[in-house]
Order: sequence, then C-alpha cells, then structure tokens
Amino acid sequence: MKTNKLTGPPMTLAWFIWGLGALFYLAGFFQRVAPAVMTQELMQDFHISASGLGHLSGLYFYAYVAMQIPTGILADTLGPRKLLTAGCLVAGLGTLLFALSPGFFWAGLGRLLIGGSVAVAFVGLLKLSSSWFPKNFYAFVAGNALSIGLIGAVTAGPPLRFHMDTFHWRQVIGVTGVMTLVLGGLIWFVVRDWPQEKGYPGFTKKIPTPASLSVRIIQQGLFNVLKYRNTWLLFVIPGGIVGCILTFSGLWGVPYLITHHQLNPGRAAALSSVLLIGWALGAPVFGWLSDRMGNRKPLYILGSMVVALGWSLILFRENLSLSQLVMALFVTGFFSGCMILSFAFAMESVPLSLSGTVSGLINMGVMMGPMLLQPDVSRLMDNNWTGQLVNGARVYSLDAYEVGFIPMMAWIILSVLLLFFTRETHCRQIA
Repeated sequence: MKTNKLTGPPMTLAWFIWGLGALFYLAGFFQRVAPAVMTQELMQDFHISASGLGHLSGLYFYAYVAMQIPTGILADTLGPRKLLTAGCLVAGLGTLLFALSPGFFWAGLGRLLIGGSVAVAFVGLLKLSSSWFPKNFYAFVAGNALSIGLIGAVTAGPPLRFHMDTFHWRQVIGVTGVMTLVLGGLIWFVVRDWPQEKGYPGFTKKIPTPASLSVRIIQQGLFNVLKYRNTWLLFVIPGGIVGCILTFSGLWGVPYLITHHQLNPGRAAALSSVLLIGWALGAPVFGWLSDRMGNRKPLYILGSMVVALGWSLILFRENLSLSQLVMALFVTGFFSGCMILSFAFAMESVPLSLSGTVSGLINMGVMMGPMLLQPDVSRLMDNNWTGQLVNGARVYSLDAYEVGFIPMMAWIILSVLLLFFTRETHCRQIA
C-alpha cells in the first residue's frame, strides 16, 4: 500500500474517516433534542404530565451519563471503530422501538437504549481526532465535531416540525432509525482506529491495546484520571452550560416561546434553533482561538460569563422584543461554544494514554447538566402549575417557568466560579 510522504495521512482521508463518526454524533444530537418539538404529541400519546415528559426525555441522559466512563475506557482499549459500529446498531434498534412503542414503558426503554448507545459517539470521535489529526488541530476538530452534532439538533427543530406536520411523528422517527443502522455498516467497513491501519504514518505512535479488558484495567484508568484537579473541576463546569442549552432547546424552550412570546410552533422551533446555530458556530471558533492563543482558561472564563448574562436576560427579562430575544439567544449560544475547551483542557491535564478515559469522564459531566436539570425544571413547573389545560395537555404560567428555570441559572453561575480554580495547560501536555 502506498505510503504518504508527509507526516500523517492525507487530510481528505482523515476528514472522511472522522466524518462518518461525526454523522453518528449528528444522529445522537437529533435524538437528544427531538422531544422539544413533539411535547404535545408525546404528552397526548402517552398521557403524561410535564414531569412524565421530563423523565421520558431524561431517560436518554440517564443512560448516556452512565455509559461515559466505560465508553472512555473502551475507547482507550478496544478502539473507536468497534464502539461506533456497535453504538449505531443499538441506537437504530432503540429508535425503532421508540417509534413503534405502544405505551410509556416501551417508549422509555427505547429512549434508554438510544441514550446508552449514542453515548459512544462523541468520545469515539474525539479518539479518532487524536489519532488522525495533528495535536495542534485537536481543539479545532473537537469544535467542528460539536458543530456537526448541532446540525442534528437544528434538524430536530423546524425540519422535524415540518415533517411532523405532514407525517406522523412515529413515521419520521422510524426512518431515522433505519438510517442509523445503515450508518453502522458504513463505519464498520470504512473507519479504522489509526492511520497506520490504512498504510499511512500516524501523527502519534500507535498505542497497543490490551488483549483483554478486566475490572482492574477499568479501575486503574479511572483512578489515574481522578488524581488530577482539572478532571474534577472540568467534570462539573460544562454541565451548567450544556444543561441550560439542552433543557431550553431540548425540552421547554418551544412551549415557553409559544405561551409567553405568542409564537406559533414552527416559529418557536426556529427561534429555539437560533440558540443551537450560535452554539454550532461558536464551538470551532473557540477551539481555533484557544489553539492559536496557546491558552484555555481565560477564553473559557470570558465565554462562560457572557453565557451567564445571556441566560439571565432570556429567562428572566420579560419585556424583551423579538429582535432582542433573537440576539440574546444567538449570542448566548455562540459563547456557549466555550465549553468545547473542556475536552482539550482535560486531555492536556492527564497522560495521553488516558485521553479516552478522561474524555468519557468529562462528557459524563457535560451530560449530567441536562440529565439533572430537565427533570428538576419539569418538577418545579408541575409544583407551580395553575391547573390550565389545552387539548388535554398542561399549560404553564410565566411564574411556573421562571421558578423552574432557577436551577439552570444556579449551575451556570457555579460553572463561572469553578473556572477560576482550574490550572492552565497552555495547550501543552502537562501530565
């Protein structure tokens, strides 16, 4: 097989390999926020309240979070190709189960399978990024990964709503399940863990995988990454940023905008997507800027402070005009892209051999945000419900929303404060 004279594989091949993994991450993000535009349909079909809907949506996050530590360790041991293939197959089956479910139990099981399987997507993608791209591309590539995923989230906004106005939600979701199964086959036949496996020199030395995976290896990997202070801090910090976005755009943003800004469902979904579009654009910019500046901490602090200010306006400023609301959503989403620095920041804080493990742990912290905030916000809203119903579904007052949104603001403020205690890596492997 022909060997590239340059250091590393051709960039076109690297991006293609990476792109297949990114498509799976896109599919996972689509599933993550899809309930936001079908709240009424799900509440009616399964006869559930806000709390029930919060738990149905939250089952995705429960499984996703639980899988992060084993996923990171498996990425370091078995490799991303096997993980991404298996994840696609299980995600496709879980999506079909959700689409065909006759009741809440089966729908919940489907969401649980989806969440647990797509949990491997981002960590597997980060592992491919570290082996197929130069080190000084890592934060930029990670930012692009988030952008690709957020295309899936935006697709779960107006485009999904448009198709649901023509077809039943079960049909639309079922098609996505079949597409995910096909993607799993493509990943198996095309993706490889290292450039060396396709006959090209790598940017880093290929790390041999153990012949077998044992409890001792899992415990040792987890113990080693927890010895570093940045691991603990970066476990908590991004959860506040992502939790706010996915609780708003992934569950309660659309009904909030419909009820209290007098928007129709399609326009509310489009407005909620502005937040995600800003996030998608901001992530690669923050990654590129951080790599270029040679620092992680100052940029992360600046971004998180703007995010906290933005959410205070969106959630608690009642007299925002439509144009001001659009601007606040876009700016808040854009600066939320700073959270992508968590992965490069954390990876540089531990030995390179533990990059998958620490990525899984940080991604676990990321998803702890929506996992905890979605049901908490929903529970507080139910506690402040005034009894109003429309077509059998609960409608919540502005006071109920504002009380429900308090945990979101509390976490984002905590994230800002904890960032000051992190140790700067200057974009170098300090461990």
